[in-house]
Amino acid sequence: MRVFVLNKRGQPLMPCSPAKARLLLKEKKASVKRRTPFTIQLTIATGEAKQPVTLGVDSGYKHIGLSATTEKAELYASQVELRQDITDLLSARLALRRSRRSRKTRYRAPRFNNRVASKRKGWLAPSVENRIAAHMSRVEAVMRVLPV
Repeated sequence: MRVFVLNKRGQPLMPCSPAKARLLLKEKKASVKRRTPFTIQLTIATGEAKQPVTLGVDSGYKHIGLSATTEKAELYASQVELRQDITDLLSARLALRRSRRSRKTRYRAPRFNNRVASKRKGWLAPSVENRIAAHMSRVEAVMRVLPV
């Protein structure tokens, strides 16, 4: 297990061992910033020695695999399961909307100029947008605790 370390300004440093983290916390040289993943923030200024950290992302349809490594060791590894229910939710919403539109109500304003092609050029399907956002949020979460 590794303990992630932030410098005094909140920027990520190299992780340390739990024993080193306990020592820093006991001597009041660090404070607990986050419990999951366990992250401490130093309260003293230090010489910031960093190793090159590489983040590997294995993007898939149902799962995202992340791994942060140095030349010697793997610092972080995780697997995230992506949502699979977005298409079904959108289909249910579409069915409700269509049933509403089929009713003969006088007060409903006409809708004709609200098609996707007329909205914007770089349009993506909502399910694809969600997958991209999930990838980006996981990568940003790793970059908050490791100097990638």
